[in-house]
Amino acid sequence: MQDKLSDIVLFHRKRSGLTQQQLAELANVGKNLIYELEKGKQSVQLCNLLKILQVLNIELDFKSPLKKAFVKETSDANS
Repeated sequence: MQDKLSDIVLFHRKRSGLTQQQLAELANVGKNLIYELEKGKQSVQLCNLLKILQVLNIELDFKSPLKKAFVKETSDANS
């Protein structure tokens, strides 16, 4: 993977002018989690990762060969 999550989080945190402690407080997670995530920790609970990404204004975009069909079928079902 060309863009590692650890690098993306670190880049956005620094560009936002946040310390690891400040990001942890805003995301309501432990400072150690931010440190470990930026160092490339392989396992992070999804709920905690989503909190961090939300604070940094990062959106996840899932890619799949079936994404167009999924979007069409789920939008039709909700209509």
